[in-house]
Formats: sequence, C-alpha cells, structure tokens
Amino acid sequence: MSDSKALHFVIRRIADWSLWSFFTEVRVIGGEHVPLEGPIIVTATHHNMMIDPAILSSSFPHRRVLHYWSKASLFANPVLSWVLHSSGNIPVDRKSKNRQDLFRGTIEALARGDAVALFPEGTSYTEPRIMQVKDGAAWAALEYTKWAAENGVKGPGVQIIPAAIVYTNKSKYRSSVIMKFGEPVSMDEYKEQFFSDLEGAPRAAAKRLTRAIEKELVEATINAPDWDTLYSARMARDLLWEDERSIDLEEFVTISQTLVDLFSTKDAAANFLTVRHHLLGYYSLLQSTNLTNSVLSSLPLPPTLSPSHPTPLPSRLLTLSVLIRDTLGALTRLPFFLIPLLLHTPVYVMGRIGARLVEHEEETQAQNKAVFGLLSCMMIYPATFWALWAMLWYTGTGALVAAFTVWAFAYYHNRLINGTYLYERVIAAWRVLVGVWAPRRWELSLSALSQYTTPLVPPENPWIDKNRANSSTPGTSSGTLSSLPTQITDEPPVKTTRRRRPSSRRIMKHLLRARGEAVKALAEFLTTLEASGDGKNVIASIHLAKRFGWVEENSPTSSTDDGKDGDALHDAKGYRHAREVIAFLRARGAKIATLDRKIEGDWALSSDEDGAAGESEKDEEDLAWVPSSTGLKQEDN
Repeated sequence: MSDSKALHFVIRRIADWSLWSFFTEVRVIGGEHVPLEGPIIVTATHHNMMIDPAILSSSFPHRRVLHYWSKASLFANPVLSWVLHSSGNIPVDRKSKNRQDLFRGTIEALARGDAVALFPEGTSYTEPRIMQVKDGAAWAALEYTKWAAENGVKGPGVQIIPAAIVYTNKSKYRSSVIMKFGEPVSMDEYKEQFFSDLEGAPRAAAKRLTRAIEKELVEATINAPDWDTLYSARMARDLLWEDERSIDLEEFVTISQTLVDLFSTKDAAANFLTVRHHLLGYYSLLQSTNLTNSVLSSLPLPPTLSPSHPTPLPSRLLTLSVLIRDTLGALTRLPFFLIPLLLHTPVYVMGRIGARLVEHEEETQAQNKAVFGLLSCMMIYPATFWALWAMLWYTGTGALVAAFTVWAFAYYHNRLINGTYLYERVIAAWRVLVGVWAPRRWELSLSALSQYTTPLVPPENPWIDKNRANSSTPGTSSGTLSSLPTQITDEPPVKTTRRRRPSSRRIMKHLLRARGEAVKALAEFLTTLEASGDGKNVIASIHLAKRFGWVEENSPTSSTDDGKDGDALHDAKGYRHAREVIAFLRARGAKIATLDRKIEGDWALSSDEDGAAGESEKDEEDLAWVPSSTGLKQEDN
C-alpha cells in the first residue's frame, strides 16, 4: 500500500482554505519545540470538534503529516482502508487485551519516524477547565519505547509534544486561535519503571507520564473552578481591553488565567461579590442582545442623547448628526463591499442554517459553519469561474483571468469582513438610540428582565467521568486523572438552551445601566487591590505563582492509591501580591485608569422620567435587577 498520503494533503489544503476563511489568525507559539523529524506523539486539547484536528494538521510546524487513531474495524473494507491510510489514519484495535496489539498501528507509524496526534481528553467538550486527561497517549509512547528496546531499534526515541489549542471565541466567525506547543516530554524518566517486573509498575509509570502531559496542557490553557468565575474574568478582560483585538495573542492565555485567579480569590476585596454580580449581569445582557462591550464602548453616548436631559435642540441635532455621519460613511463604502457580499451570500445563509441545526450544541456550531460554508464555496467558486471563462470565450488567457478574478474576490471579501467593525458600530448605535428614546412603559419589568441577567451555562457532558475528572482549582496542585487507555469514543452533543433576543427598545436602557454599574464596580475593586500594598495576596495558578509570586507547600503525604505512583504528594498553593497583579495587567495594556473616567451613557443610570430626583427609586432598581448570588453560583465539579 502506498504511503504517499495523497488524500491527506488534499484534505489539509481544504482545511487551510476553510480555516483561513473562518478565523482571522491562527497564532502558533512554541513551534521550535517540534522536531523536524523523528517519532513523536502530539497530545492536543479537544474543545471544538472537527475544528481541532483541522487546525492542528493545517498549522503544524514543518507541515509534518499527522496520523490520527481510527477504529481497526473500519479498515476491513479495502476501499475504506485505502482512504483512511491515504488520509493519514492508523488502526487501533480496542477489543485487544494485549497492548502491543492494541497499539500495533501506532508502533509501526512511530517506527517509521512518523508523527501521531491524539486528543487525550477523550472527547470534545465545553467546560470551564480541563476536566480529564486519559492514559492512552502515555501507554502508546511507553509501549513503543519497550518495543523499540526489545527489537534493537536505533535512532531517537519517541517524544510527547503537548499542544494546547485555545480559542478567543470558538464559535465566532473571524475570531482568533492560539496553538501553543510545550517542551517535548522524554521517556527516559519513565521507561525504567515501565520496564520493571514489579506488579503495578508499568501502570504507575503510565500514570506519572499522564500527569506530566496534563500539567503541560493545563499550564497552556485557561482553567477556572466554575462558570461564574470564568464569565466574570472574561467580562473584566473585555472592560479592561475595550478593543478586543488589542490583546497580544502571545499573552492572551496568561492574562485570562490571571483574571480567573483573581476572581477565584473570594476575599480579595470587600466588594468582591458585588463586582462579580455586576460583571455577570452585564455579561449576560450582552449575550442576550448579541452585542459586545467593544462595540458598545466605541459609541458616542453623550448626555445630549438622553431624551430626559434638558438639551437645546441644536445640541441634540449635533449629536444625531454624528450618528448620521457615521451611517452615511458606512453606506459610501457599501458599493465596494456589495459585489463580494452578494457572491458570498449563499455561504452566509448555509453557515447560518448549519449553526441553527445545532443551536443547542455549542461544540458543533463552528464546525457546521465552517463545513457548510466550505461546501457552498466549493459550488460558488467553480460556477463563477466557468461563468467568467465563458464570457471570455474559453480562451487560455480567459481561464487565467477568470481564476485570478475568483481568487481576488475571495481575498478581498476576507479583508472587507475584517473591516466591518464600522457597520457593527452603526447598527449598534441605532439600536441604542431606539432603546433610549423609547417610552419608559416599553421597558422590560424587573421580573421579566431577570431571565436575561443570568448567564447561560452549558450542561455537563455525559462523557466526562466526574469521579476521575481533574478536580484541581486555581492555586492548588493538580488533581486526579482518568485511567482509560484509549481515546476513541463516540461524542455526544453538548446542548444549551438559547434565549430569544429581546427587543432593543425594551432592554437597551437596562444594558447601559448594567454597563455603568459593572465599570464602576470593577474600577473600585481594582483600585482597592492596588492600594492594599504588598500585604494583600491573591490566589494564583501554580505555574503563574512560580513566575510572578510564590508557592506554599504543606507537609508531603505519601499515597499508594491506584493511579498514584507512590511518590510524595504536596498540597501546594500559589499566591501573588495583589499590587503585582494590577501592575502585570497595566504592563500588558489594561486600561485600568480609564475605568475611573465618566463613561459615556452613564446617564442611563437615572430614570428617564424622574431624572436625578428619584434617587431612592434609582437605588432600588440598581439593587433589584442584579442576579442573586444563589442564582449565579454553580457547584464545582
């Protein structure tokens, strides 16, 4: 059978085009850790279905061919076997009780010096942290090492390359991806124990290696103890970096994890619960209105826009003229965007249909958008090419011109999509205008509003083993691991409930009020931490504590529990000085000082009928609409 892997290169090229169209950027970090040749096993995170292997294969350093595991039974058919082999898949016989037979295809690939890619979490899922890392990758690497030793194989040994795939927003069109490769994990530290004849020694070695893989993946991803903490950190990040593209992708994970750790410190400040509730309320309202803080913060919302503000007519007209000017400016650019937009309309329609088919499955939305959009492009581009070529009389020159024109339209379309921020801003501005000028009687009542002030939380994935899931939280050492030796599973959908988007005229004032309260609460929270001096400490993930703070270890305890190798375990906790955390955020572009300024749109905090006179009523509303702590809390798994 040919090892040309021709189908793999075709699929990878298609993935290149699809990912180039869907994402703004795929940033590869640590590519120097991937060897140019030699046997390696890549262990990648898996939180976005088919998009994960597409990104991994498309952006893998040195463009090495990656071989993925497939069920051995699929290779029984000769035609399907050729397709699987040519696309880079290798068989894994899950029914075999002999691990050498189980990993025979993997051992053969590694013996040729190939690269094998696995997803050790076992399934694609949506959780606030890495929940489980199974043992399959460790067993495969160690079984190959044993086989190579027994058969006198010369050359470099197999290495495990951890790969963390992090999405800035995994289901959003034109978002970004960070793929970070950790330092190679050598088998030298584990093979002696694995080769031992002592009972349980091979299993203990595999467990140790799995924990090393898990440690690398956790340190390169964002991990929170619960959804409330993760959502609070995301909202704080969006407020501190109003331009969502201003964060350096090299620092995205470290910044995000720092904020997660900060909002895991419940005694950080006296107003901790208040700021968390305001952040969660604002985050939920943004979700409900399909708006972003980046767009909302860019809008001109002076007091002259308020219908209750005593403003002379010329001043109000001047304010409106700014909005009209921006609208006209956007419309003047529309003709340049119209033709590519019309050409790609079926792509948008099919992508939306694909997303709606799985609207309750967050995991699958990006996958369907990309696949449906790609299939549409595969029909539109050839049809456009043939139409243009026909207009040019099917000449050789005409074919070149038609092909270049189709490519130019595709490239120009992507460039224009990246610049559609102006259109989003104009649409949002008119939505705000309608909302703030609508009569008060049209506003949602506080009881009706409550459903939009609690963030939606994805349900638990039934394929996550809660008894073996990683129970570690920020500031503590890693927890337990799963013990299953293989990662091949049929993945169930992860379902969420979508809320109907409320009318702008009914919710916009509530949204502006929530924004104002969130900004003020966050500013007070960060100011308190900055003024606390070095005496105030906050929780830090162990790897961040080693870089920026310190780690405190209690007395070691010995364990011989199955899954632990008998080594001494330390109950370690990480900390950072609160002042250092604030300085860290400032140094990376956080606009902490701007939180103290008078934000545009804060006039919405007062009633449009009673103005500043109804202070007691205002205070009552400010307290009433914030979701209760019991409604927001979710148990740690």
